[in-house]
Order: sequence, then C-alpha cells, then structure tokens
Amino acid sequence: MKVYGNWRSAAAFRVRIAMNLKGIAYEEVFLDLDAGDQFKPDFLAINPQCAVPALFDGDGPPITQSLAILDYLEETQGGVKLLPSDPRERARARSLAQVVACDTHPLYVPRVRNFLMEHYGLPREKMLDFLRHAFTTGLTVLEKRLANEPGTGRYCQGDAVSHADLCLISLWVGTGIFGIDTAPYPTVKRIAEALLTLDAVARAHPLRQPGAPAP
Repeated sequence: MKVYGNWRSAAAFRVRIAMNLKGIAYEEVFLDLDAGDQFKPDFLAINPQCAVPALFDGDGPPITQSLAILDYLEETQGGVKLLPSDPRERARARSLAQVVACDTHPLYVPRVRNFLMEHYGLPREKMLDFLRHAFTTGLTVLEKRLANEPGTGRYCQGDAVSHADLCLISLWVGTGIFGIDTAPYPTVKRIAEALLTLDAVARAHPLRQPGAPAP
C-alpha cells in the first residue's frame, strides 16, 4: 500500500495509526503542503480536493477521506479490529469519530484559516480565536459524552481502541500545537494519555514524521 500524507495532517495521522495497529506494510509519500505540493497536477489527478491522505492499494483507484480509508482497512485487512462487533457500539464509535472528523477538524484546516485571512481580511489573532473555538467546541462535546455515556471504558468505546480513539488523539495532539487549554477535558485527557503509550500511536505521531520541526 502507498499513502500520500503530510507530517502535520491530523487525517493522515489517523490512517498511520490504523495501519500500524493492523500491522500493514505501507509506503508514505509526504507532500509539502506549505510549498503547495497538493495543488500540483500529479496530485490533483489523485485527489481533486487537494487534500491528504490518499491511499493506493494495488492497481485500483485512490481512496480518499480518512474515515473512508479507515472503513476500507477495517473491511479488507486482518489484524486488530478497530470497530466493535455489536451494531450499537459500532455506531457509537463512529459517532464519536465523526464529532472530530466531520464537525471539528474541517473548521481549523489551513485552507479554511488562510481563506478567512486572505478573503475576509481576518487578522491572525482573530483567526486563532476562531481556531480555538473550533477546538474547544469539539473537545467539550467529547468530554460530555465520554464522561457521561456508559460505553466509555479505558478508551472511547470500551477497553479496545476504535476509530473514535484515532480521531480523538488526532485532535488532542493539535491542542499542544495551538496552545489549547486542556484542563476542562479530564476524560479526553485520560484517554489520550493512554493512547500515547501505544507504540503504534507513538510511531505515527506527527512530530516523528519526515518534514516535522525538530523538537
């Protein structure tokens, strides 16, 4: 398998974790998003949305969107199962994952931040306020659900890692990058810290990828 990604991409981070957990051998091609690699004709032909990740498995067409890639890996690959077998538990794990991947992450990606500044003249500090609002809104929802719903265990759904955890940790790592106060989210923090002890997560961490800034 070949994956197109970027060191700081939260979506690519989720996919790397899943592939590590499942023991899948893969090659990752890192795009320089700051240099505009995602807009070059070669990658535009892969993903007209100009976004990572994009997965190639054999000779078939690319698969884009991190949740779709996670579902594809779950349905086609062996190894650790990352969705519960019970339909209601599986739905809850997907629901928690979508809080991040569908409702939170899209609000703070660079193309949105740059558009706000370039087309509406939003000062950088105001843009950062908007970014922090996106983060805290998502974290607040996760905290309320994880702290109060009976399905929560060591991880988001019970005691096994699921797609929900991959999305949670991809959001959590961004809190350090953007200086988000995490004190109001103790349940999210507990789960994130448990995830960060896993080798599959540590190896996938954005700051351990080519192109990442030196510690």
